[in-house]
Amino acid sequence: MLHGYGTSLLEGAWITLSVALLSLLIAVLLGLVGAIAKLSRSRFLRTSAQVYTTAIRGVPDLVLMLLIFFGGQVAVNDIAERLGHTEYIDINPFVAGVLTIGFIFGAYLTETFRGAFLAVPPGQREAGIAFGMSPAQVLVRITWPQMMRHALPALFNNWLVLIKSTAIVSVIGLSDMMNRAGLAAGATREPFVFYGAVAVIYLAFTSVSEFLFNRAQQRLSIGVKASRL
Repeated sequence: MLHGYGTSLLEGAWITLSVALLSLLIAVLLGLVGAIAKLSRSRFLRTSAQVYTTAIRGVPDLVLMLLIFFGGQVAVNDIAERLGHTEYIDINPFVAGVLTIGFIFGAYLTETFRGAFLAVPPGQREAGIAFGMSPAQVLVRITWPQMMRHALPALFNNWLVLIKSTAIVSVIGLSDMMNRAGLAAGATREPFVFYGAVAVIYLAFTSVSEFLFNRAQQRLSIGVKASRL
């Protein structure tokens, strides 16, 4: 049915999933840093975080991918040339894709985590300090579990968008699932078959993700009574 391209598509699917998971890790780290900066008393940090989230959310993902990959490659080689390095430096498409997608979704997760931090009643943190807990213990035992419970729905939605956004890495030459499907479709002249297979794989990724996030939400909601309208 896939004319011998099934293995190639599965290898591409693994690359796609790897890009998505590593990008999510970077996005979570940037989101936490951005949220802390936005909640900081420092005007410089708040302004920097605001510029970051506003600029990234206002520019299409594809434009950022091309800008960072090709523009970054030119910048790196210009700097290298000034330092006396004569050989041309190629940026790895996998690294560029992971960093770009992580950088993009870090802006969205900044707002997610900021809202989740604000949703935790400050009195609980103060009570933890009053009971003799250190700030680190308050963060791990009180703030973090509750924050993640509030952040999980938006985090899940961003993950679904992120994993589908990995399709844009094919434009910078990464041999991901979309790239391999395009090559197979061109060779066999059956685009519907291969892009349909890609759609099924993406659907499988999102379905498994939904199951795992539902389990995580149940875990974090233990002891919390669901509100009813």
